[in-house]
Amino acid sequence: RYLRTLYLGLQSRWQAEHRRRHFYWRMMFESADISMLRLLEAFLKSAPQLVLQLSIMVQQNSIEPLQGLSASASLVSLAWMIASYQKVLRDSREDKMPMSYKGAVVQILWHLFTIAARAIAFALFASVFQLYFGIFIVTHWCIMTFWIIQGETDFCMSKWEEIIYNMVVGIIYIFCWFNVKEGRSRYRMCIYYIITLSENAALTILWFLYYDRETTSDFDALILVCVVSSSFALGIFFMFIYYCLLHPNGPIFSHRNVGCIFRQAPPPVPGSPTDAVTSPPRSLPRTTGGEREGAPGERDSCVPVFQVRPCAPPAPAARAPRTERPVIRIDLPRKKYPAWDAHFIDRRLRKTILALEYASPTTPRLQYRTPGAPQELLEYETTV
Repeated sequence: RYLRTLYLGLQSRWQAEHRRRHFYWRMMFESADISMLRLLEAFLKSAPQLVLQLSIMVQQNSIEPLQGLSASASLVSLAWMIASYQKVLRDSREDKMPMSYKGAVVQILWHLFTIAARAIAFALFASVFQLYFGIFIVTHWCIMTFWIIQGETDFCMSKWEEIIYNMVVGIIYIFCWFNVKEGRSRYRMCIYYIITLSENAALTILWFLYYDRETTSDFDALILVCVVSSSFALGIFFMFIYYCLLHPNGPIFSHRNVGCIFRQAPPPVPGSPTDAVTSPPRSLPRTTGGEREGAPGERDSCVPVFQVRPCAPPAPAARAPRTERPVIRIDLPRKKYPAWDAHFIDRRLRKTILALEYASPTTPRLQYRTPGAPQELLEYETTV
């Protein structure tokens, strides 16, 4: 995947002007997939290793130089992967404002301190209650996995692949917050961090009541408790800094409204069918902050691939549809098929549109089967 991304990047530089954009976006899609795989790899390898190393340090009441270096590297890699994936995901979408490097650094600090508090609390509890720690981890993972499944994510192309993906993301939820669902994320994030704070406090208090007084002094135990609480507080502080000052959509307390692509829907093309889906211009620039204003609760969510226009659709035209542009006809009503089928279709539509842009001077439009009910005749805007 790395070699293919490098190849596509070089092609975007070497090809003619009209083909550079095609290779550039293929490179960005591939880079986003690589970041997701790196993120999963980090939490499946570095996170358990970090808890194990910290638990050994607490039991031995000493820190070897290589132990400390390895644990620090594991912690930094986890925070780095979360921020890196968020930045690459925004860069790979034209409908998203890019994340600044200041925002990425603050995101790294946010996740660094929250994951550090979480890992230290786990290590303290595991150093005394090994069996109960395993039961706690499995219980938390099951609850988080069912929570994610109830959210009906659409990352994979089949139902069972989606369930396996949700199980893997449940491992990430053991350590930190990771948004996988479109729509408002503020309330889900608040619920998650309230649960995390309660669990960290309970695990740390139980360790403080039952830790070995012969190997660990009361002063050292009090310092560890303060480290857990202060690290979590610092992580929440940097999270507020990111959302209040450095979020790509602007300050969270501003009175602006987030838009998806346009502040107002573009006027419909005369003569176009009402069940058509038109894609944005090929030269669609990145939107400015004023064009992407909206409710603070929608700040960290992923914009749906298909967005309903806010205006009412025009009445069906009697004249024949325009045929100047290529038309991709889908024999399915929009929003009438499962989430994994929608993602499956979207991936192939993306490849088809990129291929058609080679041979066509205009961007192709999408057309779904006309639903039977007149009230379902809606127009959609695609961000492909």
